[in-house]
Amino acid sequence: MTATASPVLVTEVSTGYLRVTFNNPPINLFDPDVFAALRLLTERLEADDDVRVVVLESADPDYWISHLDVHRLHEVPDVPGAANLAEEWHRFVTRFAGLPVISIASIRGRTRGIGNELALACDMRFASREKAIVAQPEVGFGVPPGGGALDWLPALVGRSRALEIIASADDFDATTAELYGWVNRALADAELDGFVDALARRIAGWHRPAIASAKRIIDERTPPPSEGDLLQSFSAILEAVGWPAARARMAEMEERGWGKATEAELNHPDHLRELAEQLAETQEG
Repeated sequence: MTATASPVLVTEVSTGYLRVTFNNPPINLFDPDVFAALRLLTERLEADDDVRVVVLESADPDYWISHLDVHRLHEVPDVPGAANLAEEWHRFVTRFAGLPVISIASIRGRTRGIGNELALACDMRFASREKAIVAQPEVGFGVPPGGGALDWLPALVGRSRALEIIASADDFDATTAELYGWVNRALADAELDGFVDALARRIAGWHRPAIASAKRIIDERTPPPSEGDLLQSFSAILEAVGWPAARARMAEMEERGWGKATEAELNHPDHLRELAEQLAETQEG
């Protein structure tokens, strides 16, 4: 068997500072191999007392994380300690969010669905004003979000804006995301990497117990979603993907090129709207 490169590259930038780069061509799908690599990373961060900060970025300027690879949802990769995403996501994301280090999502390109939900589980999010797009398009496919958007977004942006994001199933630019509180800041693309790197290097110089204590107390005052909440959300989408209407919408979108390196993937909220209009015309006829 030929060994394949990990889709998640981990670089030790300096003492206390790790950079994690998603590199899963052609469109940075969140698949079982990405999930396994992130679980291994989480174990490392739990055990390594030297790490203070981790930055998550992408090697693909068009996609931070495109979305879930729905066809491999129940697959377990050949990686030590790997698990089925459908059964383990709620436990993983609870562990990740509760790490005694600072996690920073540096977003360039599209991050939709579970990609956005991973970014929401990070402690901070910074986005390229020109190139970042964030979205939860699941409702357009006939299912609710399941990876945590229903749990994280209301606390960050408020109930009404969370419903706008979820119910519209549309793309949002970084400027709007900053205004809503979805991301910490929208930065000029040319400034994003330097800003995030400087912040990470600054945090890497602090005492890890102080960082962990501050994060723990903040979480006690403003609790993140519980593991039970996240399990309930993921159970809802697992049920919904079996609905005939959802299966039909996903099949139609796949015929248009969703899930591949196509225009339909780059701009699939537009295609979802067209599909909804076609379905409405069919029902009226």
